[in-house]
Amino acid sequence: MNPHAGHRDRAIHGEVIVDADLGRVWDAWTTEDGIRSFFAPDCSVDLRVDGLYEIFFAPDAPAGERGADGMRLLVVEPGSRLSFTWNAPLHLPGVRGQRTHVVVWLDDAGEGRTRVTLRHDGWGEGDEWDRAFEYFSEAWIDVVLPRLKYRFAVGPVDWSNPPHLMKGE
Repeated sequence: MNPHAGHRDRAIHGEVIVDADLGRVWDAWTTEDGIRSFFAPDCSVDLRVDGLYEIFFAPDAPAGERGADGMRLLVVEPGSRLSFTWNAPLHLPGVRGQRTHVVVWLDDAGEGRTRVTLRHDGWGEGDEWDRAFEYFSEAWIDVVLPRLKYRFAVGPVDWSNPPHLMKGE
């Protein structure tokens, strides 16, 4: 048996139903205004394969320390699937220079709603990789996906006072 198989198969899985049609949810993930409405206070997106997909959680920080600086789009299938590279947060410098892989699928859930399915994989081995996996398990499931739902149920996130949401809200 391969001792590395467990890490190779490890992935974060999340799914939410959003009260908005496919086009509006696609725009939330793929336009700068959309990303600012739920994901982060700033970003830079070049919506094409190998285009930038930078998500800035700390937009006033120096370049390279703003969040997902330098991330790239891997797949752009309008209204259906988006895939991009991802990096670890600054407090995990041993793995920050590596890249993992996020895929977001969108499916019509009927009645003007959209099912959003997220998978984050590409994890390595070791303590810092384990901490990155735990960090993003919480970030995607308990923060990002609930804020996407919030964005369509309540309105865009006010980044001066972002909502504290939990899974399922």
